[in-house]
Amino acid sequence: MDLFDLTGKVAVVTGGNGGIGLGMARGMARAGAAIAVVGRNKEKSAKAVSDLESLGAHAVAVEADVSDEAAVAAMVESVVGQLGAIHILVNNAGTNIRKRPEDLAADEWHQVLDANLTSAFLCSKACYPEMKKTGGGKVLNNGSMLSIFGTPWGPAYGASKGGMVQLTKSLAAAWAEDNIQVNCFLPGWIDTDLTRRARQQIDGLHDRVLGRTPAGRWGDIADFEGLAVFLASRASDYITGTAIPVDGGFSMSG
Repeated sequence: MDLFDLTGKVAVVTGGNGGIGLGMARGMARAGAAIAVVGRNKEKSAKAVSDLESLGAHAVAVEADVSDEAAVAAMVESVVGQLGAIHILVNNAGTNIRKRPEDLAADEWHQVLDANLTSAFLCSKACYPEMKKTGGGKVLNNGSMLSIFGTPWGPAYGASKGGMVQLTKSLAAAWAEDNIQVNCFLPGWIDTDLTRRARQQIDGLHDRVLGRTPAGRWGDIADFEGLAVFLASRASDYITGTAIPVDGGFSMSG
């Protein structure tokens, strides 16, 4: 359908070389978008670009530390130079340090906040002028279930993801007049490298997740393809400032 057609659009996906970011990049690539994969692992990004090219997309890799303002500015310049514009931004880059609050060092706190939340602010701010030039745009922010509830081992991660929801609302309110829609998605327990490490670190996590998830399974990165296309396309032009759980029903279950 034309509503979901992304032909001629350019999407920047931070952390797009794996996990949920790659899943979203694949969805937008299938819908016709050109993709800029932003990450720090050159080999992993090159593999992701090949993956997207196999779907018929024009894709490039851009190396950048998205928590650094100068690096973000250079990234935007590189993307525009190679692909001509920026219409869509997926703020997906992030990390976690699983420690109880009393064991978390201040530098570890800042590391998680900078990677997860500051990066989204910097990338959104840097991409805004490019979107405004084209008459509008879409910003998709990766939140988490931990923006809804807390855990003893995720103080910095939960704070960053709660902040992501509020940043989403602020950007949506500020940029609505520029025809830029900003929305947040809240992944549940998705089968990625990060959650595989969590299963190694947290006893019984796998069974507890399955027991509480009505869908009866862990999520897959492919579960984000359709959402990415919807939130990046004209189909969502009157939706902004929202936070959408993608968790198989985990967050609604007791």
